[in-house]
Amino acid sequence: MAYATVDDIQNRINRELTEAEQERIGFLLDDAALFIDATGTKASDDLKRLVSCNMVIRAIDNGDSDIPMGATQGSMSALGYSQSWTVSGGSYGELYLTKKDRQLLGVGNQIGSYSPTQELTGANA
Repeated sequence: MAYATVDDIQNRINRELTEAEQERIGFLLDDAALFIDATGTKASDDLKRLVSCNMVIRAIDNGDSDIPMGATQGSMSALGYSQSWTVSGGSYGELYLTKKDRQLLGVGNQIGSYSPTQELTGANA
């Protein structure tokens, strides 16, 4: 079950989507929900919708610039027609959770440890 709708995406990117784009985005939203559910998060539905939209917009890259969404490093050349970009967290066109997405969902950045021998020694009591 998706946490966002095609209309949510269309409103955020502020343009009309073709029928093919709407169908693709519907599948991506379902996949994004699986990523979010796999984190085991108990975040609110509003935050899950926001993260779903962020993930799908990154995957379809609706940016108005030549720089891919989510790029952390890049370089361009002119007459040699060269371009390269580094995308943090995933590959270009792929669904992924960024560090900020994880923070919004309330996962990650948790310090702790677990020792499998704790159960044997009774130290977890």
